[in-house]
Amino acid sequence: MKRELTNTEISILEEHGCTAENWSEIKVDDGFMVNYIRNVNFYGHVEIGSLSGLIVVEEGFQRHASITNATLNNVTIGDNCLIENVHGYISNYNISDGCYLSNIGIISTQSESSFGNGTLISVLNEGGDGNVVIYEKLTAQLAWLMIHYPSVREMAQKEIAAHPKADRGEIGKGCRIVGTGEISNVYVYPYCEIQGASHLSNVTLLSSGDAPSFIGPDVILENSIVAMGATVTDGAKVDNCFVGESVHIGKGFSAEGSLFFANAYMDNGESCAALCGPFACSHHKSTLLIGGEFSFYNAGSGTNQSNHAYKMGPIHWGTLERGAKTASGSHILWPAHIGVFSMVMGKLTTHPRLRNLPFSYVLATGEKTYIVPGINIKTVGTWRDINKWPKRDGRPESARRDIINFSFPNPYIIQFVIAGKELLATLQEQQGYDAEEYKFEGCYIKHKALVDGLKYYDLTLQLFSGEAPADEWLDLCGMIAPKKSIEVLVSDIEDGDIKTSDEIIEQLKSIDTQNKYLYSRPQTADSAEAENKWLDMVRRDAEKEFAMGDVEEQQLIDFLAKLK
Repeated sequence: MKRELTNTEISILEEHGCTAENWSEIKVDDGFMVNYIRNVNFYGHVEIGSLSGLIVVEEGFQRHASITNATLNNVTIGDNCLIENVHGYISNYNISDGCYLSNIGIISTQSESSFGNGTLISVLNEGGDGNVVIYEKLTAQLAWLMIHYPSVREMAQKEIAAHPKADRGEIGKGCRIVGTGEISNVYVYPYCEIQGASHLSNVTLLSSGDAPSFIGPDVILENSIVAMGATVTDGAKVDNCFVGESVHIGKGFSAEGSLFFANAYMDNGESCAALCGPFACSHHKSTLLIGGEFSFYNAGSGTNQSNHAYKMGPIHWGTLERGAKTASGSHILWPAHIGVFSMVMGKLTTHPRLRNLPFSYVLATGEKTYIVPGINIKTVGTWRDINKWPKRDGRPESARRDIINFSFPNPYIIQFVIAGKELLATLQEQQGYDAEEYKFEGCYIKHKALVDGLKYYDLTLQLFSGEAPADEWLDLCGMIAPKKSIEVLVSDIEDGDIKTSDEIIEQLKSIDTQNKYLYSRPQTADSAEAENKWLDMVRRDAEKEFAMGDVEEQQLIDFLAKLK
């Protein structure tokens, strides 16, 4: 229960260099300690909690709760906060218990704010009218559904509009905001840390005790949502984006109108209108992700795409299916579609649709583009990737809203392996069994590569111990599901039977659970034999790679032991 200041307390505050527009508007808690407030200017209605406790400034260093050298306007402060050296002011904010705010500029909420919720962006088709609405409840699957089914986006917009905008910001329990510039219309969830950021505007920072988010030095972050456990740091510039669970964006990375979901990692380069699904990764300078759909992806240095034919604007886009990679210096002219676990090298200009040629090398040599189908199934890189991703999921159980299916192989992949085998057989029939090269989608497949590709696809099919998928499967940005199940879900949304994001998420979880048996069946004798053949290929590839470098023999022994 808050009370007014006593006359004695007012006198002491004035002696400590404090002023108030109206002292009667200052309300305090019974644990209020007047000696821990100095040089504070009060405007409007201000409430202050207990100042009787200590707060951890850094490990091994505690200080007494206090408020010094600050200007406060319409602010509520919880128990045991340490607020000091506010060079501008704090206006229209609720600050929860145990917060540490030091050496900051301005923290304010002006008029009514949605804190980034409801921002409409154009993903993939940069020149579009907007296909994804970013908001706190967005997940990788909801974003995918919005892109493919407008009714899902419309439902989300209605859900957001039903919540009134706020005229006060929030700084949650245990937050640390140190050395920042301007924070305007930002909603900060508990235990978030903002350290040295330059400018934050119209943003929600989701955070929790076991999944704290971090905003670091020199960051400019606007019109965006940051999910739990995410990091945006080291001069990153992010505008109109969703930064998902345990995502890292840093080292000057520039992002506009893009989505980043669980465990994506972005440094140095830039993105625009990109859908970066789980484990999408870009480390290098001069790397641009634009108008593309990526997941379980690694961008080589200097990777680039082009979404502009200089005719109708930046309207083109493309997909690199899960597990795809681009080599250093690769350049893809959208539209194009690259299959699962494939690798692109060189400048790809023929706009190929290679969804049905998974595990391929796509090698653009200048005069011709060659496809080596299926070969990537036998590489140590593919084996390493499928084993590393589950281990690198940094999300605690409380912050795993994105559904990720790590299984390998699975029905989504197998449907393309089946299609790839049929496609190669058809090319043989149509273009001759003895042809030196086969032409497909403006690309070429050499005779031996096609024959070997059939063998690789046979091996991959044998690895899969479940039944071949009878129906089409979808990859919803990390989650795989039968298309029929998703169509039923969307129909329920359109009919009004499902009205909220939470209901959609629960239905997606149910679909995921119902179909787990299709990709987690016991190994058969055939699949066990196929796995041994596969691992033999991987071992040979690993031995070849280790032989290329100055690698100690023990390193090779240790690595090969993992394949047993």
